[in-house]
Amino acid sequence: QVQLVESGGGLVQAGGSLRLSCAASGRMFSSFAMAWFRQAPGKEREFVASIVRSGGGNTWYSDSVKGRFTISRDNAKNTVYLQMNSLKPEDTAVYYCAARVDSDGGYYRRPGSYGYWGQGTQVTVSS
Repeated sequence: QVQLVESGGGLVQAGGSLRLSCAASGRMFSSFAMAWFRQAPGKEREFVASIVRSGGGNTWYSDSVKGRFTISRDNAKNTVYLQMNSLKPEDTAVYYCAARVDSDGGYYRRPGSYGYWGQGTQVTVSS
């Protein structure tokens, strides 16, 4: 079992940056692959980025954020981060942190693959 709490959202102008954090409870954080999803009004929840349980270079990104966003984790702090640079108005959404037991180090981008979710944090990018 793991509980996730996101923070760091807010209002930023286009071209600006934000860093989201997701703090996880429990002692098994290092067993979980972590991901960020986002959901804009009237749209389906979409994959943003993911990282395997060991971190390092095993990360994946959606095409829409590749080169602008960076996912990272600190297993000692039970926290995963999403550094968002060069933000665009189309990045406006509620951002969710998600976790899944990482048994194979694979790439999973469907929301249904993740069993644990945070409550979300709003990111609004003004033009």
